[in-house]
Amino acid sequence: MATLKQVAAHAEVSVQTVSNALNAPHRLRPDTLARVNRSIELLNYRPNRNARSLRTSAVELIGYCVPSWPNRTHLVMDQFLHALCAAAESTGRHILLFTAPPGVDGMSVYDDLHARRLVDGFVLSQTETRDPRHGWLKEQEIPFVSFGRVWKESTQPGPWVDVDGAAGSGLAVRHLHETGRRRIAFVGWPKTSGLAEDRLDGWRTACDSLGLPTAGLSIHCSEDTLDEGARATAALLDSPEPPDGFVALSDILALGALREVTRRGLTPGVDLGITGFDDSPMAEVVSPGLTSLRQPMDDIAAELITILTDPPAGPTERLLLPELVVRGSTAPG
Repeated sequence: MATLKQVAAHAEVSVQTVSNALNAPHRLRPDTLARVNRSIELLNYRPNRNARSLRTSAVELIGYCVPSWPNRTHLVMDQFLHALCAAAESTGRHILLFTAPPGVDGMSVYDDLHARRLVDGFVLSQTETRDPRHGWLKEQEIPFVSFGRVWKESTQPGPWVDVDGAAGSGLAVRHLHETGRRRIAFVGWPKTSGLAEDRLDGWRTACDSLGLPTAGLSIHCSEDTLDEGARATAALLDSPEPPDGFVALSDILALGALREVTRRGLTPGVDLGITGFDDSPMAEVVSPGLTSLRQPMDDIAAELITILTDPPAGPTERLLLPELVVRGSTAPG
């Protein structure tokens, strides 16, 4: 059986043009449409899946690009994928997993999957600053929804669901303040990360509202690793006025902080408090348990699938609050 690419080559057009001939013929010039249809007929091309198409505004099989995490797993995103599959299946749909190169190089994979009608829409995750996927999918009129915002964009190019990281950092600061901490530091990622800047802003705003100092109390890690979390914690503890509380951007960095604090003979939750973000499985099994912000994965996944399959008439932007799960790393001193 002929493929979509073979039809495109035979008609001397792009794969997207063939897709338009099948799904949106009104977008093509009459002579181009006629040429593509002749190639389809001559090559006996048939779509790969007998399902309702975009013309019925129905999404039955949803594409999701699995993020690449070199040399490590990402337990929180594994939880998200499980929740996403369950949410799709609750509506009689399924998730098709695939991989693609990062940036604009990966657009051909999205194009091919949709043009061949293997999927009718996409859920995106791991959005980056000026992520090219959103704008491209919007221009191609391909349904999609994003877990995460496109940072640095004044207008979001499509629907999204996200966790309010700034509010989460604020929750952590106020909790540490309630336990008696008065110099609360922030351990984060590079400033080039929109997500990191959002959570940093939440920490700074909460400290300002409580009259707590921030100067010299934030530090940026080059990587999201235990070693970087430990290094940053050591630098803060060695400063002339060390902190008595730490708000870490991730559980990994917080676990690095726990390691460094313990190495120095200090007791987390007594001598100082430490919070993480994501409430990964490790947060519960370390000793003492790590206080962390839990992302509502089931609610996130349900919102994503609803927006994609049954778009509401109103705004398609959802900002959900994380939940602070308190454990021994912040027990009152």
